[in-house]
Amino acid sequence: MFAPYLEAVRTRAPLIHNITNYVTANDCANLLLACGASPIMADDPAEVSEVQAVCAGLHLNLGTLHTGTVPALLAAGRTANTLGHPVVLDPVGVGVSALRGRTARQLLEELRITVIRGNLSEIKTLARGSGTAHGVDAADALTEATLDTVLPLVKDLARRTGAVVAVSGGIDLVTDGETAYCIRNGCAMMRQVTGTGCQLSALTAAFVAASPDYPLEAAAAAVCAMGLCGEIAQSRLAPGEGNAALRGRIIDAMYNLTPPQLEEGARYETR
Repeated sequence: MFAPYLEAVRTRAPLIHNITNYVTANDCANLLLACGASPIMADDPAEVSEVQAVCAGLHLNLGTLHTGTVPALLAAGRTANTLGHPVVLDPVGVGVSALRGRTARQLLEELRITVIRGNLSEIKTLARGSGTAHGVDAADALTEATLDTVLPLVKDLARRTGAVVAVSGGIDLVTDGETAYCIRNGCAMMRQVTGTGCQLSALTAAFVAASPDYPLEAAAAAVCAMGLCGEIAQSRLAPGEGNAALRGRIIDAMYNLTPPQLEEGARYETR
């Protein structure tokens, strides 16, 4: 099911334009290289349209948002829309400030977003128009106990925005408003590494850029691949190693991940 989407990334090697945050830019770039894509980081409004014109996809991340970045987000997004390139939005901490909330709403209103990827608190904030999402360590979690309650909310957001919505948590959820993939790959230790969510958003942009006609399936494949690499990375930790080692081993696992491994290791159901 998901092997062809990893194969497409490796074959097409899409160039992904990232307007991301300074905390995780290096990790996003390295993960993109590991999966077979290529990264470029450019956030000056004076060049983002030119940069996006030579790329295959766009990753917009609000993690360290400042007012000077907003025109760049919009300009790059408009160019991507004009050229038919997929756009992945990661609304990091969208409920923590008026600037983040206002910017996320503006992006959703003015751009055609292909995939929205965030944690449950961030997705709830977008769905309800208000909230207190603080970022990747938000306490509001998607679990077996909350899945049935959360699913209608996430599907509704996907239908209203026209975007695939990918929610990260104890369970990951990816839906286009009709079909939903409930994904059970990953490990709890990934939450102790700053940037795994940002890396996943960059990875999603690569998978969707390589298979633009199948955004739902490509996004779900990216989520499975990232979670599986977390599992592999944790299994290879030596005694005395912790989250710093896990960070590097996730990238190594992605570099060595094969399509058959992804096919065999992906754990999901559809609803």
